[in-house]
Amino acid sequence: MRAEESHFADLVQGRAQQFQIPLYQRTYSWTEKQLAQMWGDILDQSELVGTDVAASTHFLGSVVLAPSPQTDATFPRWLVVDGQQRMTTLSLALAAIRDHIADTQPDEAERIDEEYLINKRKKGGDHFRLLPTQADRPQYAAHVRAVRSEQVSGDRIAGAYRYFRRKLVELAEADAPAASRDALRIEQAITSRLSLVTVTAERGDNVHRIFESLNNTGLKLSQADLLRNYLFMRLPTRGEQVYESHWLPLQSSLSNNELEQLMWLQLVLDGDDRVRRQDLYTAQQQRFERGVATEVPAEADIESYVEELHRRSKHFRRIIRPEEEPDSHLRAHLKRLQDWQAVVTYPALMVVLDMHDRRNIDAVEAARAMAYIESFLVRRTICRVPTANLNRIFQSVPAQLPQAQGVAEGLHQLLSAENRSWPDDEELRDKIRSAPFYQYGRPNQRRLVLQRMEESYDHPEPVDFASAQLTIEHVMPQSPGAEWLRMLDADTTEGESTEDLHKRLQHTLGNLTLTGINSELSNHPFERKQGLLEGSHLEMNRRIAATERWGAEEILARADDLADRAIRMWPAPLRNAGRAERSRDWRLAHQVLAALPHGTWTSYGDLAAFIGSGAQAVGVHLANTEGVANAYRVLNADGKIADGFRWTGSDGGDVRARLSADGIDFTVTGAADSAQRLNVDDLSLLLGKAEGEFTEEASSAGPEQTGKETRAARFLHQLVADDVPATVSAVRELLARWEKLGGWIGYGAGEVTTSAFLMLGQAGAPGRGIWPLTLYPGSGRGGVAEVVFAHMANREPFIDRAQRMELLNRLNAMDGVSLPEGKLELRPSIRLSVLEDDANRERLYATLAWFRDRWEERDLA
Repeated sequence: MRAEESHFADLVQGRAQQFQIPLYQRTYSWTEKQLAQMWGDILDQSELVGTDVAASTHFLGSVVLAPSPQTDATFPRWLVVDGQQRMTTLSLALAAIRDHIADTQPDEAERIDEEYLINKRKKGGDHFRLLPTQADRPQYAAHVRAVRSEQVSGDRIAGAYRYFRRKLVELAEADAPAASRDALRIEQAITSRLSLVTVTAERGDNVHRIFESLNNTGLKLSQADLLRNYLFMRLPTRGEQVYESHWLPLQSSLSNNELEQLMWLQLVLDGDDRVRRQDLYTAQQQRFERGVATEVPAEADIESYVEELHRRSKHFRRIIRPEEEPDSHLRAHLKRLQDWQAVVTYPALMVVLDMHDRRNIDAVEAARAMAYIESFLVRRTICRVPTANLNRIFQSVPAQLPQAQGVAEGLHQLLSAENRSWPDDEELRDKIRSAPFYQYGRPNQRRLVLQRMEESYDHPEPVDFASAQLTIEHVMPQSPGAEWLRMLDADTTEGESTEDLHKRLQHTLGNLTLTGINSELSNHPFERKQGLLEGSHLEMNRRIAATERWGAEEILARADDLADRAIRMWPAPLRNAGRAERSRDWRLAHQVLAALPHGTWTSYGDLAAFIGSGAQAVGVHLANTEGVANAYRVLNADGKIADGFRWTGSDGGDVRARLSADGIDFTVTGAADSAQRLNVDDLSLLLGKAEGEFTEEASSAGPEQTGKETRAARFLHQLVADDVPATVSAVRELLARWEKLGGWIGYGAGEVTTSAFLMLGQAGAPGRGIWPLTLYPGSGRGGVAEVVFAHMANREPFIDRAQRMELLNRLNAMDGVSLPEGKLELRPSIRLSVLEDDANRERLYATLAWFRDRWEERDLA
């Protein structure tokens, strides 16, 4: 190879020649982010055109070329191994300049065309100096020929051309010096002031290895990009035909991310059940080259793989787009699994659809197989089985599925096997009665379970759940008033307080329903809710309304009815396949106690509510079970050590001294600091974080509901109803100051309690932003600002614990704020009332400015 520094003009000017983008290259991918960066560099260089400041030329990157198999002495053709995004972008910019000056300077427009864009005397594809990959050719040719074809929405080629045309018009109309607005100066900047390193390979060089090892400085190459390169570099004679017949339809029907996922699934379906998606390229390369002495698989093998990928894509498309499934029963199953976001099940679903399409099974058996998959997921969620091993379970399905029976029965047997943890009817019934369903799994999954429960009533006029604005309602509210507490007091058992009973039952399935009038139901007494629920279109709500009261007995009776329905809807595992250990309740307790951060404690009631048990049973278990980590950090609700506390196993010494050594502070009354207590919500977050689950009910951003009160207005109305005017005024000022700092306000979807998020980052771009605080009205108890350490811990630069600790210390400098260090992984709260103090507000604004600065500097470290 040889390398030399050059400019775009040096590369493409001169005699007729062509730069070809190979089939294995991805399509044109630059977005406005990359275009804006290049445009800024071009404008900077345009100001230096005609000066002697040669050293200030801008280095654009490298272009790697290799001789094309189609080259000849009179018309050189080059493969662009790397740099196609830059070359395509510059060519489109020159086409935009040409068209911008075509009416006023036609001779210059013609010169640009002939020097950089076309081979004037060549016909067909040879007419173009740059020939993109096939998928991009029609749009690129239309823009170079200045004959607009019908543009596909979102087409990147057309988007880049339009971007440069827009910028040229903006520049021409701007209040700027004439020299800066001169399109020909911009042309000269592009062609003579953007420097490139051109690397030219000789014949015989392994251009695939060159491409594979390059550090791409535009958009990072995906696993699918690398594998596509590998495939088509090994199809020297069949590449065009395979591309047209199989690859182009495949690429057109799936996004790059979906294509990569399909490639990974193909490996899993071929029996590689341990491959990770990030290792896709290497793993598939090794499969092709295993046992091939030359390390170059035959073209027939590559072609066969692409054909199979194309065939499998039809199954994959029906999984990710269930509306394309022609059979109504299969479509319903696929839609439910899609709504569940059951990505882990794709290997098993691909097997089922493949066997159905090959006519090895009929639609009835395929639907039964999908019902087993759905039941496996739903029962595990209701019974709070950790999700950590789901990927491994479903990736093993293609290799482990029994061959001696049908796919449905084979899946039934496989998922029922030892240690698969598919809960049976007895366990399902018990957990529906006792487990805090509302605090496990994802919000969409909880809604789907209740939706299926409602559908089981076979209402003659079924609800259109797709369009209905339904949310989950606690019939017995999370913040019960005096009437609710009086009713619950009559239902308590010996040794159980009203507070413990409320914690134990509030989040169970028996106390949850779906409604579109959540804000109207609110925390009202049951008699008020009865009247509202009676008019509901949902059968489950009418049945609740027909009940005289709503206490423990009624909640458990409804739980039993829902359990009967769940057992009918979601099939049980096989009894003879062996079961995993059944005492998962205590394992959950052991896991969450082991995860208690330094400087925190919890109560018997909180731990009991978390696992779906009773406070007394928890106390007995901890007192009699040796080796439970942090068992001594479970205290009474008032923060006192339980009377008669004793160590199990070896003597741990004075328990209070042990707690103090663990960072727990005590008040003058001898009670542990309540700020260090982890309640049931904290415990759920603590274990959910370890298992990768998220329990957020509201989104930080989203469209407003038309025809209704906006979320922003709803938040302020709830705040005004709950807090004193001084607090409301302080919160309004906080929101305004945050926007002045460059942030924006997102509002949650809740109606009973609508939250406000102090956001940084691009609005409407999920997963890219960050927020330090979420503000909540207090539902009668005074509003709070939740410090979302749990969220920050997954975002740079606050992945670094020291950064979160700095934030905690800054917040604790406010009077009346004392956040414990043990909650750096959680979401502790600050009372909004502390903002009534002028000095506290100023300290908070300084802290938020510091937070913004740290986030904006995250990429500069």
